[in-house]
Amino acid sequence: MSGFKLVGIAGSFNRPSKTLALVRHVSERASIRYGFTSKTYDLNDVGPSLGSALWRKDLDAQARRVVDEIVQADALIIGSPTYKGSYPGHFKHLIDLIDPHELRGKPIIITATGGGDRHALMVEHQLRPLFGFFMAHTLPTAVYASDR
Repeated sequence: MSGFKLVGIAGSFNRPSKTLALVRHVSERASIRYGFTSKTYDLNDVGPSLGSALWRKDLDAQARRVVDEIVQADALIIGSPTYKGSYPGHFKHLIDLIDPHELRGKPIIITATGGGDRHALMVEHQLRPLFGFFMAHTLPTAVYASDR
């Protein structure tokens, strides 16, 4: 599958980040196994214009490049830290700036990190329905990693 482009996005500003480490790990494994080219980003890569953008056109050039990478990817690895049982607001805002048709049918591996086992259902109760709205093709198996 030469030329197949895999993009990972971690919905975290923290560095170091367990979520970014998980997204990178899944991305590297898939790239090595299947020969994909891959890039990974986090919310720091998107930059500060995300917080003030009401529309995608309001993003600065750096943020627009990351969003363009996301929508032009052949497949995505989406990772989110668990924040009070769900995904963080800035992560959701980034996803809200993407038109639903841009993710339609796109394969997505959903991943999440959390402090304990009780957050494990976040991938099923929060992330899977979010990308279901976009009519993306979330792979049946999600990856959740806790501190344990």
